[in-house]
Amino acid sequence: MNSERGPRRPDPGRRDRIIDACLDVVAEAGVAGASHRKVAAAAGVPLGSMTYHFNGIEELLHEAFARFGTAESAAFDAVMAAAAGPAEAEAVIVGIVTAPTDPRNLVLAHELYTLAAREPAFRDLTNEWMARSRASLERHFDPEAARMVDALIEGLTIHASLDTEPQDPAVAAEAVRRILRREA
Repeated sequence: MNSERGPRRPDPGRRDRIIDACLDVVAEAGVAGASHRKVAAAAGVPLGSMTYHFNGIEELLHEAFARFGTAESAAFDAVMAAAAGPAEAEAVIVGIVTAPTDPRNLVLAHELYTLAAREPAFRDLTNEWMARSRASLERHFDPEAARMVDALIEGLTIHASLDTEPQDPAVAAEAVRRILRREA
């Protein structure tokens, strides 16, 4: 008996496309607006693929945010690894907190923070992300300073992205310098 549709074609990248599409949907509609139907449409896959690849929306969101956090951490680690010593690392940090943030990544980070604040099952992702960030900073600074600078980066980035007035790079530079106890 021949099927009108023909044989199924393998689609080895489908799961990855779904995860990437999930991030796109969350960036556009938020976690609350993410559904299997929206993600499937964004990924260009049949709705049934969602339950085939994931046990539920929570598993999909967890994997999507894990991918996002890992990519953000890798990018941060690369710039910190390229810094030739603490003074250059300090300048990189100031550049990070004063440069415009990619709006999509900013929304995704805020959505993850909010989700992790409400759902303890997602805190492993934020804890792993913070640990990777601190490890990158510890290439140049002691663990205590790395923890404080990591929090400062998050705070200044949030402020810069939400403030209606431009951030003064000199203020960010002074904040980083004070935490690192470096002379001007």
